[in-house]
Amino acid sequence: MSRAQLVALSAAGYEVADNARRQALALGLVDCLGDPDPVLRDEIAFGALESWMRSQKLEPATLRSLRTTQLASLKQADAAGLAQPFAAIVLGEVANADRMQPFMSAAERTELVQAGAAYLSNVRDYRGYDLKEGWRHAVAHAADMMMELALNPALSKKDQRLILSAVATQLSAAGAHTPAQFFLYSEGERLAAPVLGLASHADFSAAEWDEWFSSLAITPSEHDAMLPQSMAHRHNLRSFLMTLYISLSESKDGAQRERLLPYVRRELKLDQSGGAV
Repeated sequence: MSRAQLVALSAAGYEVADNARRQALALGLVDCLGDPDPVLRDEIAFGALESWMRSQKLEPATLRSLRTTQLASLKQADAAGLAQPFAAIVLGEVANADRMQPFMSAAERTELVQAGAAYLSNVRDYRGYDLKEGWRHAVAHAADMMMELALNPALSKKDQRLILSAVATQLSAAGAHTPAQFFLYSEGERLAAPVLGLASHADFSAAEWDEWFSSLAITPSEHDAMLPQSMAHRHNLRSFLMTLYISLSESKDGAQRERLLPYVRRELKLDQSGGAV
């Protein structure tokens, strides 16, 4: 299809009546997921794949192919910083499709968790929106992938722990990055989503949640409190915790609030003296 035909497809709401043609087009659009043209990459390729997966219009064989190609893309070097973030967000949609109508084995889900957690933990490209090339948003897209997986009650406790570990690692990594990275593109908010997803399950004890939240705490000495790395870490963690606080405060899930809200309130006092920052 020409670019003009693809634009027309998007304008028509990605409607493809012929099922076989839709499956083939879904696989063909994979090649656009790393394209520097944001219309082709984001609006058309990802837009179509998301629409078809959400409406359950892709067959298991097509979903399996998307899983395979995007797992490979997630693990490949990506200097442009486009293909990997979009591989992550497509894999998140694959995970969502599996949650709605399971087609993956437990081992395949674990492989997806491991790949996504490794990617989220190691993202050091903090570019967000570019006027010419659109969104990269690597941290947010990786967090979206983790969120879709976290919502699946079929995950093992080991897989759930790996998701939490990846979130914690990225929260500290951005601050430790040189130069220090302050979250500017809703990364903190997006990192909160997989934690909220996991909180809807009862797999973690109160002691385990306590331990995890305690691992996030920042208690910098007076000497390093004003270093850019310390300030970035505190800024990023506050963004993350405030999203949790607001979401939990408004949540209708009483068990979810009970599991997390006491620890979120505690950790929002980020300075060593216990006062609000």
